[in-house]
Amino acid sequence: MSEESGDRLTGEGVIGPHQGQQTLTAGTDLDEAEAAVVLAHGRGASARGILGLADEIGVEGVAYLAPQAARNEWYPNSFLAPVESNEPGRSSGLRAMRDAVERAVDAGIPHERIVLGGFSQGGCLATEYAARNPRRYGGVIAFSGGLIGAELDDEYEGDLEGTPVFLGCSDVDPHIPAERVEATRDAFRSLGADVDMRLYQGMGHTVNEDELEAARDIVAALVA
Repeated sequence: MSEESGDRLTGEGVIGPHQGQQTLTAGTDLDEAEAAVVLAHGRGASARGILGLADEIGVEGVAYLAPQAARNEWYPNSFLAPVESNEPGRSSGLRAMRDAVERAVDAGIPHERIVLGGFSQGGCLATEYAARNPRRYGGVIAFSGGLIGAELDDEYEGDLEGTPVFLGCSDVDPHIPAERVEATRDAFRSLGADVDMRLYQGMGHTVNEDELEAARDIVAALVA
């Protein structure tokens, strides 16, 4: 594992709390990888912790990049709070995602072989970034996450061009209402994504093996 510093609400040009934080890497060296996965950790967690998913997914030839949030949280309030109450953390987090994606692109990995993912608060950040920067990606994976805001922006524009999107969550998650996961599914479908949403009965705020298998399938398809 190595360490490095790190328009439409993309985070472009933002200098905020998460700029200057380290980005951790795992898996295949970026200069030799066929694909990349950018992972955002949850509230109270860390880049080092989310990189444990690299071993869980277990696909060879893939570089994993995990930006670190300042004070271990991307934004201070619930993702269902008004957007303004989560600034500047939200925009700064989007910039951190953008920087990690650009690092992979600069290493020669095209967007269509880059997966955006995360858990909980990080899953929310990953979906928000993809929806506001639509293009063909290798995939979007949100474990217990959804689009950010008290109400969803009805002006998401652009085309995800069939990007595979996986949304997995408990049907009774204490932090992520099933209704917001469903609304996120609908928003991504409107952007032309190929969405697989799975709500798990009575599951806690965690990631299960079925979700990991779905993520594994998305990542493995990029290096087949």
